[in-house]
Amino acid sequence: MGMVSTTNRLIELVKKAAVAGPAPALSSIIEAVGKAKVVLIGEMTHGTQEFYQFRAEITKRLIETKGFSFVAVEGDWPDVYRVNRYVQQDGGTGDASAEEALSDFTRFPRWMWRNEVMRDFTEWLHDYNKSRDKEKRVGVFGLDLYSMLRSADEVVQYLDNVDIEAAERARNKYSWLYQYRDRENRYGFDVGMNLTPSREKEVMSVLLDILRKGPEYVKTHGGWLDGDELFYATENSRVVADAEKYYRNSMFSEESTWNLRDSHMTETLKDLITYHKEKKGIEDVKAVVWAHNSHIGDARASLYGRTGEHNIGQLCRQHFGEENTFNIGFTTSVGTVTASRKWGGEAKEMTLNVPEEDTYEHLFRSTNIPEFAIHFREPSGNIPHPELSKALSEERFERMIGVQYVKDTERLSHYIKCTLPRQFDAVVHIDKTSALKSLL
Repeated sequence: MGMVSTTNRLIELVKKAAVAGPAPALSSIIEAVGKAKVVLIGEMTHGTQEFYQFRAEITKRLIETKGFSFVAVEGDWPDVYRVNRYVQQDGGTGDASAEEALSDFTRFPRWMWRNEVMRDFTEWLHDYNKSRDKEKRVGVFGLDLYSMLRSADEVVQYLDNVDIEAAERARNKYSWLYQYRDRENRYGFDVGMNLTPSREKEVMSVLLDILRKGPEYVKTHGGWLDGDELFYATENSRVVADAEKYYRNSMFSEESTWNLRDSHMTETLKDLITYHKEKKGIEDVKAVVWAHNSHIGDARASLYGRTGEHNIGQLCRQHFGEENTFNIGFTTSVGTVTASRKWGGEAKEMTLNVPEEDTYEHLFRSTNIPEFAIHFREPSGNIPHPELSKALSEERFERMIGVQYVKDTERLSHYIKCTLPRQFDAVVHIDKTSALKSLL
């Protein structure tokens, strides 16, 4: 009887705090963001249509009403930069539409960014930027590091146009890695088994060369070889250096590759903020970040933190200050999702299992409210619903579905214990959702 009573009380507290309906929920999020300069917007899955749509709508409002400067996504730097060129009217790629601009998303999981919502948001941002001065246009950038060899190609291509000798040096230093194109994990295995030497020094030397000679390149060359292209090339060389370490440690090292990846994404975000401030002259730089809940929610409020892992959400709060960050999570209970049964497999529309009783998703479903936002903290530090936050301070299971969904072992594969009020500043729950619509 006590457990039932406690559950009923929790349900009532959630219902009392819930901002019900898509439009009120969206408005409450925008208001709660306040003066935060970094807004991180998550997703419980990498394949839910409604998460992507709501996230895009939040972002549009942040750009239009609060002057946010750019969007950074959990995607590879060179692939997303093609999108950036399109939305900023660069013209360098010759893309005539958003769908064409998304064509570089060819590696698994392609649907994650090559989908209808991303296409529509890209077209919207392209149109939004038409009436803005070049330096004030809102860009889109990638934070991830999986594109080791693709980024190496981009570095060499840039150097071919500004410094033939440096290009040849970079080509030689990257050459050993080229044999691992499309099988980068094999590089980590071979290094771990002493079958091939580490190329750490070589890839770092290319990065250091670009950092040292970059100002000379900008001074000597104009046109598309200006500071934007130097920045693009420099970040690509950082990707190669960090990806080499990531893949080298992916098999046998005790160093967490999760930490390496999230540290890289956070450092790239910081580089983007510095670039917009120092090179584009934007005094009050504001960034929107799109990534999975597991990256956005503060790791210290979950099992991840207790096992020594950190993530973007935690690192941003620590670096920028909690008053300057706002973390938004998304949850769902039932419906369908786009995912694969195994890494590298075919994308399928799969039916979600009904959430188990000791989960946040089951609790939210029990309110019988189809869609709502719930707020746990404001940038000022104020807790809008202290009784609810206290009641939810005891850990519950939270579902996390990435690009793979293993329904038969869902409890083991996709649930992790978390404290939701400490993870996120706000959570949007959409009880029934549908599979993300891919462009493939």
